[in-house]
Amino acid sequence: MSKRKRRQLSAEFKARIAKEALEKEKTIQQIAQENDIAPAQVSS
Repeated sequence: MSKRKRRQLSAEFKARIAKEALEKEKTIQQIAQENDIAPAQVSS
């Protein structure tokens, strides 16, 4: 069994997600689904 590498998120990606969450035009669920991340990783 090979170990799966953890996904590395860039600072630009994190900033974009944070900006989307702060704009409140989309729900946290929508942002998470569009960016293939868990909703717990998105907060406003």
